Amino acid sequence: MTVTVETLEKLERKITLTVPVTAIQSEVDARLKKMARTVKMDGFRPGKVPMNVVAQRYGYSVQYEVLNDKVGEAFAVAANEAQVRVAGQPRISEKEGAPEGELNFEAIFEVYPEVKLGNLADTEVEKLTAEVSDAAIDKTLDILRKQRRTFAQRAQDAAAQDGDRATIDFEGKIDGEVFAGGKAEDFQFILGDGQMLKEFEDAVRGMKTGESKTFPLAFPADYHGQDVAGKTADFLVTVKKLEAANLPEVNEALAKSLGIADATVEGLRADIRKNLEREVKFRLLARNKQAAMDALVAKAELDLPQAIVQNEIERLKEGARADLKQRGIKDADKAPIPDDIFRPQAEQRVRLGLVVAEVVRGNTLHAKAEQIQAHIQELASSYEHPDDVVRWYNSDNQRMAEVEAVVIESNVSDFVLGQAKVTEKAITFEELMGQQA
Repeated sequence: MTVTVETLEKLERKITLTVPVTAIQSEVDARLKKMARTVKMDGFRPGKVPMNVVAQRYGYSVQYEVLNDKVGEAFAVAANEAQVRVAGQPRISEKEGAPEGELNFEAIFEVYPEVKLGNLADTEVEKLTAEVSDAAIDKTLDILRKQRRTFAQRAQDAAAQDGDRATIDFEGKIDGEVFAGGKAEDFQFILGDGQMLKEFEDAVRGMKTGESKTFPLAFPADYHGQDVAGKTADFLVTVKKLEAANLPEVNEALAKSLGIADATVEGLRADIRKNLEREVKFRLLARNKQAAMDALVAKAELDLPQAIVQNEIERLKEGARADLKQRGIKDADKAPIPDDIFRPQAEQRVRLGLVVAEVVRGNTLHAKAEQIQAHIQELASSYEHPDDVVRWYNSDNQRMAEVEAVVIESNVSDFVLGQAKVTEKAITFEELMGQQA
C-alpha cells in the first residue's frame, strides 16, 4: 500500500490509518468465542454460557482491545512501509467521515532526528592525569589507623582536644524552647572529625570532665534541619567523659589485621598503592569521558524528540519520588513534581544518547565481547573473590547491558580524544579525589 507521511513541524509527522470494520468484528467474534469456552457465570456450567450473554457482558471491553490492537498493527505496518523511525508513542485519534465499512484514524508522532556531527579536529579537549603519591598512601594509612583506633579514659583535669572521644549531655533552646533533636544524654562524638558543627566543637574543645558551658550556636541557612536553619540556639553542654585515641602502629601486625597477603609494611603500602591507582584510573576515565562527551555534544546539531524527552522526565520524576519515599516522606509516590525541574537534565541526556548512538553507528564503535569481559574482570579484581563477581555479572542480562553501555561510552570517548586536539593537565591526587568523578 502507499503510505502518505505528512510533515507537521520539525520532527512531528502524521499518517492516516484505515481499518476495515469487518476485520475488527471478525476478531471480536473470535475472541468472544474463545472466551465462551472457559468463562464462568452464575447459573451456567463452565463453557455453556450462551454467546449473546458473553457478548453482552464482555463485548464492549473486547471490542476496545481489538480496536487498539488493529490500529496499533495498522500503524506499525504503515510506519514500516514509509520507512520512518518512530520516536516514542504515537497519538492516535479517530477521524470522522470515513467511508462505510471503514474506520479512519490519524496518527501523529515524532521521528528520530538527523544528527549532524561537527568536525572534531578543531575541538580542544583537556585530558586530566594524576599520580598516586607517597603522601596519598600516608593519608590512607592514617584513615585505616583511625578506623582501628582504641580509646582510653583521660585524667579528670585533662582538657578536650582533637581526636578525643567526648561523652556529653547537651540541650539546645531557641527562644527558650527545646527544639526537636536539640537534646541528648551520653552523646558521643570524636572531636575534630566534623561530626558536629564547627561552633559546637570549638565550644567543647578545651573543656574538662565535669565542666558545663553555655554558648550560642548559629545554624547555617542551608542546614539540613529546616526547623532550625538560619536560627541561633543557646546550648548547655556538660562533659561527662573524655577518652584519648590510641592509633595502631604501622607495622606487620596492622598489615596482618588488614588481610594483606604480604604482611609487611612494604606489602601494606604496595597494596594501598594498587587500590589507589585503580581508583585514580576509574576517576580519570570518568572525568575524561565526560570532557569528551561534552565536546562531542557541543559539535552536534539535532532536534530533540519531545516524546523521548518527556519519557526521560517521567523516569527522573519516578526516581525522585523513590528517593523521597526511602527518606520516609509521607505520600512520596503522589508528590507533585513539575516537569521543568528535570527538563534541562532530561534534554541533555536525550541529546547525548542520540549523538552517541550516531557516532557508534557511523564508526562501528559497538562493544565487543572481549571488551565487555575485560571490563568485568577489571571491576572484579578489587574484590576478595573475583571469580564470583565475574559469574554474578555474566548471570544477569541487565547487568551485562549496563557493562556494555559503559564500554560503548569508553569507545566513543577514545574516538573523540583521538580526533580532537588534546591537551594534558596534571592534577594532584587530592584534587582528583576531592571532586566527584
